[in-house]
Amino acid sequence: MALPDAIRRRLPSRRTWLKALHWTMVPFFLWFLIVTPGDVARIGSWAVQLHSVFGLIFVTMALVWTGDLLWRGLASRPGPKLRGAARAIHRPLHLTIIWGLFGVALTGFLIGLTASRILFAGGILPIAPPMGLPEANRWVGTLHTIEFYILGGIVAFHAAFHIWRHLRLRDNALRIMAPRVLHRFL
Repeated sequence: MALPDAIRRRLPSRRTWLKALHWTMVPFFLWFLIVTPGDVARIGSWAVQLHSVFGLIFVTMALVWTGDLLWRGLASRPGPKLRGAARAIHRPLHLTIIWGLFGVALTGFLIGLTASRILFAGGILPIAPPMGLPEANRWVGTLHTIEFYILGGIVAFHAAFHIWRHLRLRDNALRIMAPRVLHRFL
């Protein structure tokens, strides 16, 4: 069912809301790379709760992004200046990040599923019915951590790739994804 034109004109474009999603995820991604559940547990229960809320927001955004990918496909294109191996890795790199975010959400769900007690995302949303499988929980927790840090490396490569494109090829990849207020610096 298509939206009426009057409503569609008022909605942000796909590029606009994906850009907002992308840049909203960056601080959460950095937070989870730097701050572990053990770090927040030493501060107190309020910090654990805040970390959990951040996790719920992050996972929601990851699932929205994956849903958009499944519904409409990849939004980014390699651009005319990108050639050879750089052009060949463009699509797989972006797909790896989006599916990697989905994988992090999935293993987070599996942590809740294998836990011995019910875990709540953000203190409000039960993650999964706990099955009480401590060995599987440890294994999935390790997988979740390794997967996230590998994804962190891929994201760092992604950022370096786009900075390289901007500096070496002088293309508009950074301008396309950067907020408009930053364009004068690019």
